[in-house]
Amino acid sequence: MFGDLMGMMGKLQETQQKIEETKKRLDSVLVDEQSNDGLLKVTLTANRAVKSISIDDSLLEDKEQLEDYLILILNKAIAKATAVNDAELGAVAKEGMPNIPGMGNLGF
Repeated sequence: MFGDLMGMMGKLQETQQKIEETKKRLDSVLVDEQSNDGLLKVTLTANRAVKSISIDDSLLEDKEQLEDYLILILNKAIAKATAVNDAELGAVAKEGMPNIPGMGNLGF
């Protein structure tokens, strides 16, 4: 029993290390989003850190329009980055889950 427990603990530690490595790697995965007219472009990492924002000069003339564009496009980019992040981390976590008797059908 203790051997199984120690094995599971080792597997969990290994999985935690893989998750941390994946989080670091996701800092280099870039997600781009832009408005339909191409006037505003943003780039985020898969960890949802803003890397760049490109604003066409025409948007600088209308503060309210620029604010609306920023909200819309940033939210779309964050949703995309979150999807990538969740998929990558979920795959690592699922792969590393120990086989615990009676917990095989949890939907992972």
